[in-house]
Amino acid sequence: MPTYLYKNLDTGEIYELQQSMRDEPYTTHPDTGAPVKRILARPGIAFKGSGFYVTDSRPKSSE
Repeated sequence: MPTYLYKNLDTGEIYELQQSMRDEPYTTHPDTGAPVKRILARPGIAFKGSGFYVTDSRPKSSE
């Protein structure tokens, strides 16, 4: 099941909760009953450096 980020509206604490993609977003925390809101997560990838074309596996030209 996917993991979603939820923010506690009272304290600002951020939770990771698992739920089905078909379920509606939680409005309260399932264990504590505190009001929560689903927030967007940052993507898990980062592109750094001068680019992947420089480091790909193409052979160097013979000039």
